[in-house]
Amino acid sequence: MYAPTAPVVEKPRILLVIPCYNEETSIGDLLGEIAAVGAEYHPLVIDDGSSDSTGAVASAHAQVVRLIENLGIGGAVQTGLKYAERNGFDICIQIDGDGQHDPREISALLDCYRQQPHNIVIGSRFLDNAGFRSTASRRLGSKLIASALNIFFAGNRITDPTSGMRLLDRRAINFFARRYPLDFPEPISLAWAKRAGLTISETPVEMRARQTGESSIEGFKPIAYMIRVLGYILLARLSNKH
Repeated sequence: MYAPTAPVVEKPRILLVIPCYNEETSIGDLLGEIAAVGAEYHPLVIDDGSSDSTGAVASAHAQVVRLIENLGIGGAVQTGLKYAERNGFDICIQIDGDGQHDPREISALLDCYRQQPHNIVIGSRFLDNAGFRSTASRRLGSKLIASALNIFFAGNRITDPTSGMRLLDRRAINFFARRYPLDFPEPISLAWAKRAGLTISETPVEMRARQTGESSIEGFKPIAYMIRVLGYILLARLSNKH
């Protein structure tokens, strides 16, 4: 069982983990936006075996880890978390490389964490219903997944379990650097975190529509995706493994 939170550091070292797969048309602009809003952020692009020039474009603006093959979003994010753990970062913030996550919203995650620290802070699209919120079918699926997490596990209510914009403190970094779900990592990681006693909160953020590239769940029909995720959540609830 993990302690409620890691000690809050006055001036934390903040790593931005940016998983990318074939995002050459968006990653340069995104890194430019990050530079404009936060000099204290250390962006790390995880080039997840891209077949385009994602790594070359990103390397002109940030540090890049190039994976020799495509591991998927879970493997890419865990690579960043391992980097964060080994290099002593206090906070890790995950944002997508497609530009859907506005870097100006990073401050909302940090403000929420400073006001009431939790191991994980999710940037939620649904707390104030502002900005881009995906299709109706995906919103319904997200609502059902959130309901399962809220029913099966104790802790704060979750509204946006599939959000890929989230903050992890040092305890969450250490936990997930060792084991992270490869399939459906956003909602399943929350089930694992709740099972292990890590604390989770949410703060409202506005997101933008994807301009280029493909979603990491593009190959799954919403109903099939939802059923599989619900199955994984049930397995997590029935398992005692932390």
